[in-house]
Amino acid sequence: QLQASGGGSVQAGGSLRLSCAASGRTFSRYAMGWFRQAPGKEREFVAAIRWSGGSTYYANSVKGRFTISRDNAKNTVSLQMNSLKPEDSAVYYCATTESGLPFPVTSIAGYNLWGQGTLVTVSS
Repeated sequence: QLQASGGGSVQAGGSLRLSCAASGRTFSRYAMGWFRQAPGKEREFVAAIRWSGGSTYYANSVKGRFTISRDNAKNTVSLQMNSLKPEDSAVYYCATTESGLPFPVTSIAGYNLWGQGTLVTVSS
């Protein structure tokens, strides 16, 4: 299971750090990603990290502002979000992929296990 946390309300320009804790199994051998879904919009890719943590990939909309990281010893993945904008408001989901597809996997279909989501609201 994946459990996302850390969401909340923040003003534009502020920061939040999301965390995703994996339990029940070890995810250290799998790439993990973050997605988000704003009201009335489709779920979209945000960031991904290779199982080793050595490679990361970001959507253009968050590049330079968000940082994905992982701690395999703790079975967690984090998303540090800085310089937040109102358009970053969404429910954020963490997910893991066991697809074996080449990194980065940016499609929803490429991820097989999802967390429940955590809400981020950025006010202007």
